Amino acid sequence: MVSQRPNIAIDRDAVKLREFREGDTEELALLFTASIHTLAVNQYDVKQLEAWAPPSPNMGEWRQRFGGVRTIVAEDESSYLGFISYEIDGHIDLLYTSPRAARKGVASALLEEAAVQLRNLGVSDLFTEASLVAAPFFSRHGFQIVKEQSVVRRGVTFKRVAMRRSADVS
Repeated sequence: MVSQRPNIAIDRDAVKLREFREGDTEELALLFTASIHTLAVNQYDVKQLEAWAPPSPNMGEWRQRFGGVRTIVAEDESSYLGFISYEIDGHIDLLYTSPRAARKGVASALLEEAAVQLRNLGVSDLFTEASLVAAPFFSRHGFQIVKEQSVVRRGVTFKRVAMRRSADVS
């Protein structure tokens, strides 16, 4: 289970980035759920949070989702800190950190590692659909808003923004 410890100092030298392994699925799904239910509470209501990240994640859906993307995992010696999933066309599909690792540089490290990997594949642009919570992070990393969007998940409507940047920007 993902730690619900308070937001504590993260030793950046102890953070390790590695490729996703199938055995990571459950812990990353739980991290995703904890992240949304902790970090997005000021932007989305309870119905939206539960539609976006049901309290009991469906592991079959998560295995399928991870099967269609490349994923980089951040961890330290004791826990998962975050992950980023991307497609080889430059689409950043998922970028989430554990609540205890929020605003500690973990998401930045994951994004830049994915950007390096995508540049090495010849990708020139990165793009994503960012939540209202994540949009400021992406803006700080050179992404520009392309357009505002409304999406429906499990019958509930959400606001988000489509964003884009050059793969060469850091």
